[in-house]
Order: sequence, then structure tokens, then C-alpha cells
Amino acid sequence: MSLTPETVDALTRAASIAMETLPLLDVAGIAVFALSGALAAARAKQTLVTFAFFALMTGVGGGTIRDLLIGAPVFWVHADWVPLTCLGSALLVWLTPERLWSGADGRYGALDWFDAIGLAAYAVFGTAKALSYGIGPIPAAMMGVITACVGGILRDVLAGQPSIILRPEIYVTAAALSAGLFAGLLALGLWWPVAAFVAALAGFGLRAAAIVRGLALPSYRR
Repeated sequence: MSLTPETVDALTRAASIAMETLPLLDVAGIAVFALSGALAAARAKQTLVTFAFFALMTGVGGGTIRDLLIGAPVFWVHADWVPLTCLGSALLVWLTPERLWSGADGRYGALDWFDAIGLAAYAVFGTAKALSYGIGPIPAAMMGVITACVGGILRDVLAGQPSIILRPEIYVTAAALSAGLFAGLLALGLWWPVAAFVAALAGFGLRAAAIVRGLALPSYRR
């Protein structure tokens, strides 16, 4: 079912209004993703320069790809606070012992939880930004998934770890839930703060369940 031009215009206006406040989610997403990048460098016993590089690539990777795809100016090129936030996250991790960021049993630590928060926040923000540029709900939700997932993929590649998307545990699905739910609720006319909260909470909850309970999608078997 295709949307009418009037519906698309209404979505664009609602998303544009949301973008006036949702940058708070952008800040949260950048900060926690940068922290997860720095923690990956910590686990690899790297230098402060590598901490900063991992933090920057993880913090801005997904948003950079999104902006290039939707034809928007790359968000962090003219915003000094973005690299400064990433560098601050790197410095914070560098100055604290790794054990403070790790779970008591070592099975999952702060990296997973910061990544889960960033995943949910960035999925909603990325979807809202795409909608504000007149992108339809389904492609906009896909932009939300890209925004949420690419930074983590870059982090894993830089750290020489198997990418999170190649593991059976739920990851991209949680981002898709947040992004799709936000776009869908907005299309149904729900007030955007409620839509953003419900969507982010749902995506975070699903990812949290995957971390704690090991929830995973079935793998292909022939």
C-alpha cells in the first residue's frame, strides 16, 4: 500500500518537528557508541590514539553513511562537538580500569550495554532524520537500521573481531524493530515523543533480552 503525497508531507513535517528535540538522542547515540569503540580498543590493549580512532569511527560511522545516502550534509563535519564527544569518551575509558566497565562474570560487560543503548537511540534518530528529508517510511526505517548498525560493524572490523551481524544473536533485528516501529507509529499519527519513546524502548528491550538470555534467530540449515 502506497502512501498519499499528503501523508508523506505530514510525516515529513512531524519528523522535522521531532528533529528539533531528537538531537538529544543523537548525542546519546554518539556518546555511547564512542564508548563502545573505546572499550573495544581497551580490550585489545591499544594506545590512546587508537582509543580515539575507534571511538570516532564507531560514533559517526552509521550517521555518515545515512547522510550520504539521503543527500544530507554529513552531520559531524561542521559540528565540533561530535568529534569532541568521541574524544571525551575515549579519554574517559582510557583513564579508568577496564574492570569497571566489565560484568562481574565477564560474560557481558559495559560494551554490550552501551552498544544496546546506542542501537535503540540511533535507530530512532536515523529514521526521523530520513523522514525529515522526505524519505518514505520504509526506506527511512532502513536508514535508521544503517545508522544504528554500521558503527558497531566498523568497531568489530577495526578490532579484528567477528562482526556482530554475523553472530546468531539478535542485533540488526532490534534496530529494525526500533526504526520500523517509530516510522509506523508516526505514520499512524501518534505524537512523536511517544512514538520515539516506545520505539527506542522496544528495540533496547529486545537487544537486552538477546544479551541476557541469548535470544537468537534460527540459522540457515539445509
